[in-house]
Amino acid sequence: MKFIVWLIRVLVFVLLLVLALDNMHSATLNLLTHPWQAPLILIGLAFFGVGLLAGLVSALPSLVRLKLENGRLRRDLRTARETPAVTVEPPMPPIV
Repeated sequence: MKFIVWLIRVLVFVLLLVLALDNMHSATLNLLTHPWQAPLILIGLAFFGVGLLAGLVSALPSLVRLKLENGRLRRDLRTARETPAVTVEPPMPPIV
């Protein structure tokens, strides 16, 4: 199974390398009033990085909330394990 995973990784790497070498043409990107001229693969890589960063920043609040809830649940579990279990005797049936 590890061989198949590594084979897929190598194939993806080779595919991305061929894509990068094929897109070395210069492209111009106009950001507001400042033109930016760079190889097309660098522009694509920059936008991929910006998208990755935006995704991580947008997921950060929920990750923090889940981490805080996990800590609260762990504390509750610890206190539940430390407190002795109270056994309640069922009431005796009436004697007739």
